[in-house]
Amino acid sequence: MPVEFDEFDIEGPVLFVPNRHRDKRGVFAETFRYDDFREVVGDVDLVQENQSISTPINTIRGLHFQRSPYAQGKLIRVTQGAILDVAVDIRPRSATFGQHIKIELSADNWYQLWIPEGFAHGFKTLRPDTHVMHKASNYCSPEHDHGIAWDDPELNIDWQLYGQQAVVSDKDRNHPRLADLDCELLGGRVLSHLPASSRKSRVILDHHHAAIQ
Repeated sequence: MPVEFDEFDIEGPVLFVPNRHRDKRGVFAETFRYDDFREVVGDVDLVQENQSISTPINTIRGLHFQRSPYAQGKLIRVTQGAILDVAVDIRPRSATFGQHIKIELSADNWYQLWIPEGFAHGFKTLRPDTHVMHKASNYCSPEHDHGIAWDDPELNIDWQLYGQQAVVSDKDRNHPRLADLDCELLGGRVLSHLPASSRKSRVILDHHHAAIQ
């Protein structure tokens, strides 16, 4: 397999790390193989690719998801710059409902993060002029598009702003908190809602370093 992969404490997301081959000309890697991808994540088709360019540092996009039948899984990568990528578990029957993972993706580390259906996704740019691409398992559908407040206090996400101002769109600024969403948007009744103090995040800054819980 031309990529290595890691899983997280929260079931579903997968981190892919391509094996890079260097010589005097530069670097080559197979960044995506459909057969290897499906071997790891299961029977998933990727049908659309999107790209964003965020000019200012501390741009936050998210937290976004699409409801069924247009729910999306996303394979995220950064081709220029760097982001702090965040995925929040919004599967109503999940034992980790409301918990999140976060990880640094950059043009330097070549990491790719798979976020399956049932997660809300967002990111913060760590460098100016950051380019983010993602492949999606379903088509964009504006009428099925929803979001959660990026600064929902119950999600307890540390966006690492360090007192600086986030750059957020009007649309993202007006998303509701997770607790205020209609359960039908999430696919059913929430069985349990863990208090913020029990939620975990996982940050991987380097593939060869231990994760910070």
